Amino acid sequence: MASPLLIPLLLLLIPLLPPGEARLTIDYYKKSCPQFSKIVQEVALDKQLAVPTTAAGALRLFFHDCVVGGCDASLLLSSNSFNTAERDHDINKALPGDAFDLITRTKAKLELACPGIVSCSDILAEATRDLVSIIGGPYYPVRLGRKDSFGSQASDVEGHVARANMSMTRIIDIFAAKGFNVREMVTLSGAHTIGFSHCKEFTERIFGSRPDPTLNPEYAKGLKKLCANYKTDETIAAFNDPMSPGKFDNTYYVNLQNGLGLLATDQAMAFDPRTKPVVDLYAANQQAFFDAFAHAMEKVSVLNVKTGKRGEVRRRCDVPNSLHAN
Repeated sequence: MASPLLIPLLLLLIPLLPPGEARLTIDYYKKSCPQFSKIVQEVALDKQLAVPTTAAGALRLFFHDCVVGGCDASLLLSSNSFNTAERDHDINKALPGDAFDLITRTKAKLELACPGIVSCSDILAEATRDLVSIIGGPYYPVRLGRKDSFGSQASDVEGHVARANMSMTRIIDIFAAKGFNVREMVTLSGAHTIGFSHCKEFTERIFGSRPDPTLNPEYAKGLKKLCANYKTDETIAAFNDPMSPGKFDNTYYVNLQNGLGLLATDQAMAFDPRTKPVVDLYAANQQAFFDAFAHAMEKVSVLNVKTGKRGEVRRRCDVPNSLHAN
């Protein structure tokens, strides 16, 4: 759990909203949907037990949603004949279907318990926190009351999500544009302690004309064997953390120190003078990482949230209410 000393800091993260607009609160659904937390947690646990990669998928889904236009579930909307949505931008096509299914299942149960009350964006924020906690990560407060976006456009995505071939300076700049400093960037990258990446994201490091010298030779050999047929089978993937892939811990940072970073952008953090001190701190002190991760996730969760009339509570998470058949 987050350190007691951290809670007052989290209270400072509430965004300034226009006069008259509702603020996010931890007990937002206390009267309108008292079963909210219980239902979200139960569905998340069942899904994680059935599909152990669900937590990693939800974490990616949450982050990719929040950094593009704010935490408003715009990433959950489907494309249609007249619009290509965020989820169909190439950087989001690898997001696992199980993460979307988690939100769909949760929404269906909540609509039965308290129809038209709970937003899809609140479900995503709460479920992500629950899943991080379920697999050993820190528990942190999630403030609720977000509204869902009215639309979603793939053209809004580029430049807001870091790519595996970007320079460290470019990645730092992307995070800085969202209000996150270098330490917070390294902290949020720790989400790679769970999940996996497809071979195409790192093959240049192992099959390129000049193999990456920062990669552990034995690890590189294993990755070459794993990804030998990646051109004919695009589904082949490797765990981001080969040592403890199913547990949220600080092993990811220890891996970076030992040349076991899967993505070039991850491994670079162990050498860049701007990021190395943070990597070394978290590798030596898991609690420091957990406290910082809880703080950073709370900060992410309130990015450009929509309240009042700036959004809606969707009846279905993949379709705006204006297009939902009555």
